[in-house]
Amino acid sequence: MVSGMKNEDKTKEQLINLIAELEKTNEALRAEIIKHSRAEKELERFFNLSLDMFCIAGLDGYIKELNTVWESTLGFTGDELKSKPFVEFVHPEDRKATDAELQKLRAGVVTVFFENRYLCRDGSYKWLAWTAKPVVDESLVYAVARDVTERKRTEENVTKLLEKLRAVFDNIPLGIAYLDSDFKFIKVNKFVYDLTGLNEEDLIGKTCYETVGEYIDDPTKEGLEKICSFCKKDECFKTRRPTVIERPLGNSIIRVTAVPEQDQNGNISHFMEIIEDITEHKRAEEQIHEQASLLNKAHDAIGVRDLEHRITYWNKGAQRMYGWTAEEVTGKKADELLYKEESLILIEAKKRVIEEGEWIGELEQVTKNGKKIIVESRWTMVHDSDGRPKSILIVNTDITEKKKIEAQFFRAQRMESIGTLASGIAHDLNNVLVPVMLTSQILREKFTDEQDQRLLNIIETNTQRGADLIKQVMSFARGVEGEHMTLQVAHLIYEIKKIAKETFPRSIETRTDIVKDLWTISGDATQLHQVMMNLCVNARDAMQDGGVLSISAENLFIDENYARMNIDARVGNYIAITVSDTGTGIPSEILDRIFEPFFTTKEPGKGTGLGLSTVHAIVKGHGGFVNVYSEVGKGTTFKIYLPAIITTGELKVQVQRYEPSTGQGELVLVVDDEARICESTRRVLETHGYKAITANDGAEAVALYVQYREVVEVVLVDMMMPVMDGQACIRALRKINPGIRIIAVSGLVGNGKLIRIAGTPVHAFLSKPYTTEKLLKTIHDVLSAK
Repeated sequence: MVSGMKNEDKTKEQLINLIAELEKTNEALRAEIIKHSRAEKELERFFNLSLDMFCIAGLDGYIKELNTVWESTLGFTGDELKSKPFVEFVHPEDRKATDAELQKLRAGVVTVFFENRYLCRDGSYKWLAWTAKPVVDESLVYAVARDVTERKRTEENVTKLLEKLRAVFDNIPLGIAYLDSDFKFIKVNKFVYDLTGLNEEDLIGKTCYETVGEYIDDPTKEGLEKICSFCKKDECFKTRRPTVIERPLGNSIIRVTAVPEQDQNGNISHFMEIIEDITEHKRAEEQIHEQASLLNKAHDAIGVRDLEHRITYWNKGAQRMYGWTAEEVTGKKADELLYKEESLILIEAKKRVIEEGEWIGELEQVTKNGKKIIVESRWTMVHDSDGRPKSILIVNTDITEKKKIEAQFFRAQRMESIGTLASGIAHDLNNVLVPVMLTSQILREKFTDEQDQRLLNIIETNTQRGADLIKQVMSFARGVEGEHMTLQVAHLIYEIKKIAKETFPRSIETRTDIVKDLWTISGDATQLHQVMMNLCVNARDAMQDGGVLSISAENLFIDENYARMNIDARVGNYIAITVSDTGTGIPSEILDRIFEPFFTTKEPGKGTGLGLSTVHAIVKGHGGFVNVYSEVGKGTTFKIYLPAIITTGELKVQVQRYEPSTGQGELVLVVDDEARICESTRRVLETHGYKAITANDGAEAVALYVQYREVVEVVLVDMMMPVMDGQACIRALRKINPGIRIIAVSGLVGNGKLIRIAGTPVHAFLSKPYTTEKLLKTIHDVLSAK
């Protein structure tokens, strides 16, 4: 029993020990479970705290576990993502590649990098980059995905930018080439291929001097064995700065800018070359150079000013015209150089060129030496590429001499107009005098006693004085056809000198200077004597306090250039007579008017104003012209130019007095718009044995001639009539009878010459007022010429 109890106690002890071990084991197990649970919680905490998308997927295509980043990234819940095969969330375009990658995982191949697009709850897709490792025995895949959507967008933008840069690189109108430090081409753009005519195989990997250059051996060049003779790129090794080369390439000219690139140690590692085709630029430069040369050869002054009127360009023509060089005027204001004051027309020019873009007109300017000139100025506004006003182009032509010639022309026109007016007056006055003169001669035959004859002499004398006065007035307008003969002007000058010494004040010294072998002229001695006397008297009156009167004569040949400067001059031989004084001079403002009739600066009663106008008319009538030069306070010089002739002797003119003859009953048709003239002429003719009929205008004359053509022997036709003038009447009469005898009549002195020039066929010319003697002699001469 005792042994039984011992056995029972032993068993009980064993049981207690076993329970104790079980409790110890259970405690250890409980601690392990707690530790494992804590580890799982920590793993889950890290699993969910990661920024990347963690998951455990089955090889069956379903996600088993995933962290919360999936929900925050895609918007779907974890249950939603686990409920479908994950391939259904993949973008349709990426599913094929995703299936292929899953097949690799099933085969145990680790996915190092794979990208596809995953669907988001809002319908958009995000790019995910995967790394995955399969556990084939467990049919599981442990994977990590990262949202790379922004990176993909950046890559797309960079790709697009690179494509644009590549398009610019290949299409920019510049050559771009990358070369290594040995000058071997690494990359070039399309422009380089097109420019050189080479392809990639010809260029890439080869040196520039092997492909597009002519090189020379030069071992002294640092870093190079061979280099082209014109190349400067080796300077980059020394200066580390870009260099520029211009050189021919085939038919082109190129500019190469070599830009060195350095590595981290400061050594030249690469070159970038920028290549420009400057062929057209060079041609444009040559053209500009040629145009500049042409501008410098231009006679006109061409200049450019900025908007402040500072001179920026000045051609050689401007230098010749004004005297300043380009260096002297560049940057200076034109107004301060070229104008004494800002005139109204200059202000208008500045305003007009701003408002309208151009202006043309005449300006008075001064040269470097102070000489006044007149220019025809053309202003044009020049704009920049944006259309804004930039500068003013001005082209000036010196028209000073042209204006002088115009002044001569206008003066001649003015003289002609005044002469025309005077001619009309003279015509009317002559028409008044003709009846008086003819009537007085008729009365002389009727009233023969001494008292009557004395009264008739007074009438005739005063009528003749009136006619002479009219001729004097007409002499400045039309000239006088005097008796011309070959003259030696030296004799006239000596005669004038003698008169001046005898009659002028002793305070006036008279000097003469005549060249030897002075040419002769054809002229009227009396008229030329009058010319010389008029000039000398004016010179005397200008030297009230004494002075020097100089008279000289010389031979002169006028060439084309000189003839162009005076509208009355002709190329040929002249003698030039100079009459100068040291008197008061003539003010410039009246110098152009001194040859006008009745213009005088003398006190009333001391001058008629006909002296110089008569000089002008007589000289012009001799085929010459007059120039005058004067300066107030220093004196005046008149130069008379007369055409010279070469003669072997002097022409002698003998004047024989004509004894009037009577007519034999011949019928004379008298045509004049003045009834008094017609009546007086008719009575004279009838008194001296002629018959006469009269007409008051050309139309009536033609009608009468048609009626009496068989008996009319001669027709006297006044050249100035209303309705039908003299020339028209003569032409009409000539058509009726080409052989008709016609005498032209006019009150214009010298009109006979004008009629001949105009081509009107007449047998003789009779100047009003005519005497009985002149009338009868002219008719007799015409009738005797049968």
